[in-house]
Amino acid sequence: MSAKIATPHAKKTWPFYWISRVDQRYVQVLEKRLKPIGIDAPRWRVLMSLREDTHLSVSEIAEFSAMRLNTTTKVVQRLAADGLVATRVRPTDARATEVSLTAAGERMGALALAEVRDIFDIAFRSVSTEEMDVLNGILEKVFDQLKRM
Repeated sequence: MSAKIATPHAKKTWPFYWISRVDQRYVQVLEKRLKPIGIDAPRWRVLMSLREDTHLSVSEIAEFSAMRLNTTTKVVQRLAADGLVATRVRPTDARATEVSLTAAGERMGALALAEVRDIFDIAFRSVSTEEMDVLNGILEKVFDQLKRM
């Protein structure tokens, strides 16, 4: 199935335009809301990836948080220096460094999560549950198609 799209520069019919704009604006709002509590968007992404899994390798965090591996490594190093994460050699694979949240990281993550939930509530206030399901389904399909390229 092929979508009927006029031209890539026609913003009203080019979904990637809107995906990029929404992401850009979300990151701007996120940075503004997280700065007072002392973190930025990349640190938020790492903290949130670790809230779902107790121990993740740096590579797994990079994949989950959609950041480059070298960027993720630097963010993890900064978080470790701030006492928000701890690292260890993965017991089953000495080549992998595992990362986990410290108690301070848990607290910082909870503060950040409250801000992000507020952003979400405001951004999706006029979007129904059904519309959210459709949006997520479409984006997942597009992502899966792009992964095959």
